[in-house]
Amino acid sequence: MNAMTRPITTLTFFRYADLSAKLWAFGMMQFAHQHLTKVKGQTFYRLMGSGKGLGFNPWPDWSTYALIQSWTGEEEALAFFDHSKLMERYNERTEERCTVFMISTKAHGTWSGQSPFIKPEGLQIESLYTAVLTRAVIRTSKLITFWSYVPTAQRPIEGATGLLFTKGVGEVPFKNMATFSIWETETDMMAYAYQSAEHKKAIQMTRELDWYSEEMFSRFSPYAIEGDWGGGALVPALARKR
Repeated sequence: MNAMTRPITTLTFFRYADLSAKLWAFGMMQFAHQHLTKVKGQTFYRLMGSGKGLGFNPWPDWSTYALIQSWTGEEEALAFFDHSKLMERYNERTEERCTVFMISTKAHGTWSGQSPFIKPEGLQIESLYTAVLTRAVIRTSKLITFWSYVPTAQRPIEGATGLLFTKGVGEVPFKNMATFSIWETETDMMAYAYQSAEHKKAIQMTRELDWYSEEMFSRFSPYAIEGDWGGGALVPALARKR
């Protein structure tokens, strides 16, 4: 399958510096939909805010927003990023913008009842790096129990071996949450997920206490990153300039 025509996923982060830009970004959480629903070649999208710090966090980070999109092919994605009036408006106001280009390698669960991340037929892994997106809708009756355990569950990630980047995002910061992370290897990611005592306990509690009304776990092969984040390339080996 041609690299430009296979299904891909992009995740774009936007950082805003001043108050007027942050207010504009917050407003676009509503007003951008009229443009995003008409994008050619886009099969799924979600605009998201972000939480402070690493991973899940109920307190919003007003400086950072995210846009995840699934595409029929990279050509359509590049046309949107390079030529759409909407992205032109975002670029005028952002301090930084960074887009991760990925191929879905594994997914289970649903997002708003959909399965948006399609693994291409005849997939060939192009990157040693692994990206992971976990997303959940927390049951209202379980919010207090869930958030009381989150700090303990996330403690190991601060020093996790092989973790290159992580950020908590979501449509609703305290209820509809997702975490995106990039790892040097799949082995590093698996070690954190299944060897950390705190994280293993969180998985057990999820099953026993039925925290989520909907959940999704998706794994990707990130093959290119465009733009800068934190003053430089997010993952230098994947940096691409056109």
